[in-house]
Amino acid sequence: MPHRYFTTQIGEGTAQLTGPDAHHLSRVMRAKLGETVILCDGQGTEYTGVITDITPDMVAFSTSDKRATAAEPTVDVTLFMGYAKQDKLEDEIRHGTELGISHFVPFFSRYCVVTPKKEDQKNVRYARIAFEAAKQAGRGVIPDVAMPMENFGAVCRSFADYDLVLFFYEGGGAALSQLLAPYQDFYTQNGRKARIALVTGAEGGFSEKEAADANAAGAKTVGLGPRILRCETAPLAAAAAVMTLTGNLE
Repeated sequence: MPHRYFTTQIGEGTAQLTGPDAHHLSRVMRAKLGETVILCDGQGTEYTGVITDITPDMVAFSTSDKRATAAEPTVDVTLFMGYAKQDKLEDEIRHGTELGISHFVPFFSRYCVVTPKKEDQKNVRYARIAFEAAKQAGRGVIPDVAMPMENFGAVCRSFADYDLVLFFYEGGGAALSQLLAPYQDFYTQNGRKARIALVTGAEGGFSEKEAADANAAGAKTVGLGPRILRCETAPLAAAAAVMTLTGNLE
C-alpha cells in the first residue's frame, strides 16, 4: 500500500512535500523517481502522487485521481473531554482520531485532578499526536486540538453550535440508539454532516450541578452501560458507539 502524506502544497496536477515528511520520504524511505504515494490536503480530499523530483528538502509530484477520502465519517464529531493526566489525554486524542473524531476540546471542571500548566507547549504536542494518528489511520482530515476551556460553564455555552450534544454521565439517561437514529441518514438528506458533540469527564467525573447545567444548556444525558469506565476509556467507547450507530463502522 502506498505511503500517505499530508500537504497543503497541491495545485493543478502538481504537488510538493517539504519539511520532516519530505526528509522521511526521501532519506528514510529512500524514495525513487516514479514511485507512487497518496497525498492528502487535510480537508478530506486525496490524490495519487507520482514522484517527479527529489531534493534534500523537497519532493515534487505529479498528481491525478482526485477523490474524497473514504475514511472520513459522515458525521462531524467534537469530543469535549475533561482534562485528564497528560498520558491519558494523549491516548484519548490518538485513539479518538483513529475512531473518526474531528475536533478535541479539553476542559477543566470541578473534579479535575490536573491544573493548568504550560498549556501552549502541551497543545503543540497534542496537535502533533493528532497529525500522526490521522496519517496512520488513513484519515483525510487532520483533527484540531483546542486550547483547554477554563471551566464547565464555558463548555455549556458552546452547545448551541451543535445539532446534538451527548453528555455521558454515570447516572445514565436516554437510550443512545434512539437519540442517534435521526442522524444515520442525515448527510444524505441534508447535504452536510451533522455536528455531534460528546462530553466526557476527567478522573473525578462530573458534579451534580455540572450535570444539571449540561441538561439546562440542551445536552442529552446518556450512559455507557452499567459499568463505570475510566476517564480515558469513556470517550473512546462513546466515539465507537456513535460511529457504529451512524453507520460509520460498517
